[in-house]
Amino acid sequence: MNEQTRNILEWLSGAPLRIVIVLIAAWISYSIGHRAIDRAVNKLATADLIPGPGFAKRQAERARTTGSVLNSILKAVVWIIAIGMILGEFGFNLGPVIASAGVIGVAIGLGAQTLVRDILSGIFMLIEDQYGVGDQIKVLEIEGVVEKVGLRITTIRDKDEVLWYVRNGEILIIGNRSQKR
Repeated sequence: MNEQTRNILEWLSGAPLRIVIVLIAAWISYSIGHRAIDRAVNKLATADLIPGPGFAKRQAERARTTGSVLNSILKAVVWIIAIGMILGEFGFNLGPVIASAGVIGVAIGLGAQTLVRDILSGIFMLIEDQYGVGDQIKVLEIEGVVEKVGLRITTIRDKDEVLWYVRNGEILIIGNRSQKR
């Protein structure tokens, strides 16, 4: 083996190999976490935790919505960590980046107050089970069926087949015709 080939192999076994390992580990971590969340959601969706008519369907929809949110959070966390590790392989000093992330976080938090309010409202809406997919609700001046529930936005289809996107932070009063006593 000549000197040039040895240098290429040495270079490939360094940073590029570690980057590929980080990407594979991130993908495996996300896949395992995604599968675990899906299994837990399926167990929750099929378990009869609250006896009574109509509660099983509502529980299944709530479990699926929660699973979707957890999968989104998992994906963000895994890939942010992977990107940080890859940047470290390129020689970026991550200490100042992490330290400045706090300052940037405060600035973004102040600038994106409505986004933060929407997400926090979405979290509390899910925890309190105010409404779920398939529920007949009235919010603001919109009356219709909930098609999708997210952390930031809820989509509602009204009787005229118009699809409305309502920010969760704007929902102050809601009427739910689907929830029984």
